[in-house]
Amino acid sequence: MKVIFAAGGTGGHINPALAAAGELRRRHPDAEILFIGTSDHMESRLVPQAGFDFKTITISGFQRKLTVKNIIKNIKTLGLIVKSSSQTKKILKEFNPDAVVGFGGYVSGPVVSTAVKMGIKTAIHEQNAFPGVTNKTLAKQVDRVMLTVEGAKKYLSPKNEPIITGLPVRQSIFDADRDFARSKLGVSNDTVFVLSMGGSLGAKTINENMVEVIKTLHNDKNLFFMHSTGKYGKWVPDKLRESGVETGEGTNVIIREYIDDMDMCLAASDLVISRAGASSLSEIEAVGRASVLIPSPNVAENHQYHNAMALVNSDAARVIEEKDLTPELLTQTVREMTSDRDLLVRYGENAKKLSIGDSAQRICNVIESLLN
Repeated sequence: MKVIFAAGGTGGHINPALAAAGELRRRHPDAEILFIGTSDHMESRLVPQAGFDFKTITISGFQRKLTVKNIIKNIKTLGLIVKSSSQTKKILKEFNPDAVVGFGGYVSGPVVSTAVKMGIKTAIHEQNAFPGVTNKTLAKQVDRVMLTVEGAKKYLSPKNEPIITGLPVRQSIFDADRDFARSKLGVSNDTVFVLSMGGSLGAKTINENMVEVIKTLHNDKNLFFMHSTGKYGKWVPDKLRESGVETGEGTNVIIREYIDDMDMCLAASDLVISRAGASSLSEIEAVGRASVLIPSPNVAENHQYHNAMALVNSDAARVIEEKDLTPELLTQTVREMTSDRDLLVRYGENAKKLSIGDSAQRICNVIESLLN
């Protein structure tokens, strides 16, 4: 069995592909697996780290805002598409795969479309509730379409009925024990743990608003805050200290640049404040936690808003669009939700119902079906 995975750009595309490839390798130890990505994004680091072979093509995305600078970039992108198709064809001929599976990112388009033209079995996986332009186009061509959520179906016109697989989540997220996690983090059982984050780089708006939320609510010792600032939020601890808020061990406010032990922190939490990327939401669903979702407006097709609404419509979360976000509104929302234990439990239980625990296995089932 020889399978190519095409994924790149962000962890939201790469990590699910790695999880599926890992399950495929577990089932078929002799399978030959190759990843195709770009040399200048995180897949060039993450894929070799995971022990998979990796080849690159040269590709970039189109700029949607039409300025003179972006029009020039788009002309260059057209040239790269021609170049990437040639590079892809060479890789496919050399590797001779039985199947090609696209997990999104700019790289997925030329790899999967070239495989279709060469008569190779193909599949795509769409992570978001609102599919991007590339997957909308590819869905009409490939043999199998896999979706994270049912709601994405209505935006696609595939050759065959889409298959709901969910989005693979690290096993440690499922396995983490709440009581152990709270003990390790020093959080008592009668405390409401608010976990907030804006991604690895940090979200300026979330950082600014969470500073105000913590300043207002930190004196409530029934609350425990952990906030991840990201790379560009290193100013947050100083800002809180200037306002008289004590942070660190022995207080009820912990500020970290990154959360390396996300499995423990999610297990210990009661309320999560987050962006609405597909991977983040799958982890929130996996542990069954209430959430306040602040979709990033700076993403293609506003897909994070659609991701968030899938939880809102299931009575599992609240959404605050960034254009409506104020410190007062976020503070009020946190105060209301943390003072209503029944609501936190109900939202958490409903979120858990959306989780698909065997997602990697389902994806592998689809890949295997292509070869039968």
